[in-house]
Amino acid sequence: MTPAIYRIDSRVEEFPGTCTVRISPESAGGARRCSAGQFNMLYAFGAGEVPISMSGLQGDGSYVHTIRIQGLVTRALHRLNEGDSLGVRGPFGCGWPMDKVAGRQLLVVAGGLGMAPLRPIVQALMAGSARPASVQLFYGARRPQEMLYAAEVEQWSRALKVVTTVDHADTGWPGQIGVITKPLGAASVDIENALVFLCGPEVMMRFCIQVLLAKGVATEAIYLSMERNMKCAIGHCGHCQWGPNFVCKDGPVFCYRDIRPWFDIRAL
Repeated sequence: MTPAIYRIDSRVEEFPGTCTVRISPESAGGARRCSAGQFNMLYAFGAGEVPISMSGLQGDGSYVHTIRIQGLVTRALHRLNEGDSLGVRGPFGCGWPMDKVAGRQLLVVAGGLGMAPLRPIVQALMAGSARPASVQLFYGARRPQEMLYAAEVEQWSRALKVVTTVDHADTGWPGQIGVITKPLGAASVDIENALVFLCGPEVMMRFCIQVLLAKGVATEAIYLSMERNMKCAIGHCGHCQWGPNFVCKDGPVFCYRDIRPWFDIRAL
């Protein structure tokens, strides 16, 4: 697939080194339909291409992506401003199973940049397009200044049960301090009806899953979004092969039951 040319319509600096952009195609027709949990390959001219998850579903023919500087290509993308152009391939991959949400006790668990792929879920909940029996959002970050979408999280907390925690904070931080597994472990969970959407650093997800399993949550009720070195995005190059799966086309969202043998092998 040849990259289509997109234009940056808006750009918000979340905190130093991390921005959120809304992009739309320069040609007529609008962006291709996408679902929460999918990703695009974003191409910075002269630098290269990287996979970036959807961090918002606009419904107006545009895409939203949150970009953190992690290398040459993301640095080049982060330097782009409103009106600048970039290449886009996608959307690719399997997203969150929104068809399973209705009537369930939904636990949304995010760590750091992992809030980005989960943000469309919360937006859908706020818009009333997904109707779980109840919702709990757990969001952990290193510092208060590094929490994504801070104003939105505040708005969400007025309608949903939101627990925020950070590793380090100055005086005045109203949330909790410590790792996300502590409030998750203290949460009341209906193990017969729970559904978990989880995204964050792999070590964080590993410990969260241990907590959930210890509480009795079924392996088939836990879904997580994985990261691997994706290049082609269509399962041909083999860079993201993980056990029998290709993260780019079989994921990035997986049911824990289906990947447990490989997820439990560290450094695989």
